[in-house]
Amino acid sequence: MIDIRRFFTQVEDIHHEGGPVAAVPLRRGAIAAVLTNPFAGRYESNILPMMEALNPLGLQMAQMLQKAMDVPVERIEGYGKGAIIGSAGELEHGALWHVPGGYAMRELLGWKGDRATYTAGKGEDKTGQPGNALAIVPSTKKVAGPGATLDVPLTHINASYVRSHFDAMEVRVPGSPRPNEMIVILAMSCGPRVHARVGGLSAADIAKWDGLR
Repeated sequence: MIDIRRFFTQVEDIHHEGGPVAAVPLRRGAIAAVLTNPFAGRYESNILPMMEALNPLGLQMAQMLQKAMDVPVERIEGYGKGAIIGSAGELEHGALWHVPGGYAMRELLGWKGDRATYTAGKGEDKTGQPGNALAIVPSTKKVAGPGATLDVPLTHINASYVRSHFDAMEVRVPGSPRPNEMIVILAMSCGPRVHARVGGLSAADIAKWDGLR
């Protein structure tokens, strides 16, 4: 069911956005996989088997992205995911990436739950300990043609309300997706925006460990 045509990876270091040069540049990365959409051109009521089939790809992509960013998992502070569906598909096909993509990054970054817990939307692990990567992985998706861009949202891995880490990374795979394809995307960052200064909850002040605050 999973027929991959290409992988596309991008990594960037942001030194400044017009203000002072950051002591440590903000590293962000994204990885995209272009694959055949098995449901293109028709309506299929039961699409859940595809979600299960995507699980190994999610883990593979998370590992590939960390390797491309060349940082230890402890450096990853933000994450997000997304999907672009070719014109012969439908938006719901992009929703199949929610669990495989989100669970993969959370597993890589130290979340202690299992896939069933993640699917149920629970942040704690099976023993009641918080682990890491507690925040829900933000996501976006759309149906579009070849060369379309997607702004993949990024938030802090442990608390969605950490304002300094609200960000987005523009991802575009040249010439993709074709009408019968879909692109699934993972993105990660190593810190806040380089000139973050709008207040709110900071990463150092996370206290509840509930994925929110």
